[in-house]
Amino acid sequence: MKILKTIEEVRSQIKEWRKQGLTVGLVPTMGYLHEGHASLIDASHKENDKTVVSDFVNPMQFGPSEDLESYPRDIAHDAKLVEAHGGDLIFHPEPAEMYHEGFSSFVDMTVLTQELCGLSRPVHFRGVCTVVTKLFNIIQPDRAYFGKKDAQQLAVIQHMVDDLNMNIEIIGCPIVREEDGLAKSSRNTYLNAEERKAALVLSKAIFLGMQMVKDGEKESAVIIQKMQETIAAEPLAKADYVKIVDCTTMQQIPSLDRPALCAIAVYIGKTRLIDNFFTEDL
Repeated sequence: MKILKTIEEVRSQIKEWRKQGLTVGLVPTMGYLHEGHASLIDASHKENDKTVVSDFVNPMQFGPSEDLESYPRDIAHDAKLVEAHGGDLIFHPEPAEMYHEGFSSFVDMTVLTQELCGLSRPVHFRGVCTVVTKLFNIIQPDRAYFGKKDAQQLAVIQHMVDDLNMNIEIIGCPIVREEDGLAKSSRNTYLNAEERKAALVLSKAIFLGMQMVKDGEKESAVIIQKMQETIAAEPLAKADYVKIVDCTTMQQIPSLDRPALCAIAVYIGKTRLIDNFFTEDL
């Protein structure tokens, strides 16, 4: 398993694999890998001859007051996990390698980025679309793997690939949870013991919403109210949003008359965490 830091090195390796007729899967990450990322690497390893994992904390998708500097990083840990799960290459560039001096080209999107996380993180998805497009151009994978925990991101990437005629298959993989239900996230490391316990309110609200849908509830407002009440009962939690949206457009819908995403973002202390469920998965 190799760790390469330059675009030229990565392209050279991909070229060699292509000469051999090998397929390539890509798992884009911001590093500090956990079992959720491991599940994406496992899926790529199963479906492709070679798997590339990008390990890059992308400054473009962080707002001015967000946690770019404190975002956890541990390339040695990441390398062990990638190798253990069958990854063949880690692309671990410096920001200057991805964004040269004078960089001024961006990939942006409307509609899908205007709800949910796009409201409170206005620059986020432009940064995501730009860096993912760059990774696709550098690596030119056959398939790329994203976690369903970042459901809006997954929808945005799928739409971007379709809009821009990128010849890449986008594959969404299920949320991986801790034994107590909390969705795996690199940001979970920010939580102290009291906050970690309080963070279970996210999965508690999600599981409640899931059960309501299974029991036949169709009205978005009814489901949202009960989930909001659950979150509000935890003193350390402050909801950013609890919404039910159309899976394709990411726009709010009044009732579950089509495939829907129920998504939440909650602050536990200063740490913002997200969770969700798709009605089609129930």
